[in-house]
Amino acid sequence: MDILTSKQNGILVIEFNRPEKKNSITAAMYQMIADALKDAQSDVAVRVILFSGKPEIFTAGNDLEDFMNSSSHVELADRPVAQFMLQLSQATKPVIAAVAGAAIGIGTTMLLHCDLVYAADNAKFSMPFAKLGLCPEFASSMLLPQIVGYQRAAERLFFGESFSAHEAFEMGLVNKVLPPDELLTFAKAQATKLVSLPASSLRTIKSLMKSGQTDIIMAKIWEEGKHFGAMLLAPEAKEAFNAFFQKRKPDFTKFS
Repeated sequence: MDILTSKQNGILVIEFNRPEKKNSITAAMYQMIADALKDAQSDVAVRVILFSGKPEIFTAGNDLEDFMNSSSHVELADRPVAQFMLQLSQATKPVIAAVAGAAIGIGTTMLLHCDLVYAADNAKFSMPFAKLGLCPEFASSMLLPQIVGYQRAAERLFFGESFSAHEAFEMGLVNKVLPPDELLTFAKAQATKLVSLPASSLRTIKSLMKSGQTDIIMAKIWEEGKHFGAMLLAPEAKEAFNAFFQKRKPDFTKFS
């Protein structure tokens, strides 16, 4: 299975499990995650949700070949990725991410919707949307500046270059940086602490912190989605994707 889920002692663990493809995410994987999150919302046995990957890779983001095949001329609201976005952004229970290795594209933007993010010191984050002729997704154009500041967000979104776990910590994107072999144990220990606390208190605290933002976040997701969908069909994105599959550097100089 490309997505592994397990429930134990109040913790739902959702694990990316496609290492041969660098944990790149297909439409089917998005749907599996969305379904697991939806079920967790009403499952009283689940008190905390924990995302993890592999020690060498969190996720390389979208599987580009699958993404192109499944996204062409399909409205955002009808895609499995939209169901994933909806379920994660509106989750009422605490969500933790344990990130080791690369977290690319949605691998980074999904972290903006998690409550706690712990990273191994080998973690690398990037949002290479401009390099693909695209724009940010998942309300990252709003949430990233809120978390790290406008200029830092602009640098990350304009250039799309990777940055380290320690840089992410210094910016406020990550709560703590640990050695890779300690990451998951620590994240699970933090989840266990949350399980022992009153679930109603945690839900209320999360709701109060996010109060007034839910509708704004969803509006931003759909606004970005409209631009993203249009840009996906534009010449710049076609050049970027062709270059990726042909293993060459894209040439954007011919576009104004």
